[in-house]
Amino acid sequence: MCLAIPVKIERIEDDSTAIADIGGLLKAINISLVADVKAGDYVILHVGFALKKLDEEEAQKTLAMISDIDLHNARTEAAAGI
Repeated sequence: MCLAIPVKIERIEDDSTAIADIGGLLKAINISLVADVKAGDYVILHVGFALKKLDEEEAQKTLAMISDIDLHNARTEAAAGI
C-alpha cells in the first residue's frame, strides 16, 4: 500500500526539484505539480511528487498519527514475537 505523507521542504533546487526532509532523510522530490513552493513549506508527497501544500499544524498532526501507528505496529509485532 502506498501512502501520501507530509514532508518539509528544506530547499529549492530548481523549478521542478526540491530537497525535502522525509523522516530525517533528505531526498530530492518533484515539485512541478504545486505552485509557489518555498523552503519551510510542508507538502503532501506521493511516489516522489509533491501533490499539494499543507499548513504546518495539519502536517504535524498527520506525522504524529503516522508515528502512533508505527508504535502500535511495533508493539503488536513484539507481543506476537515477530
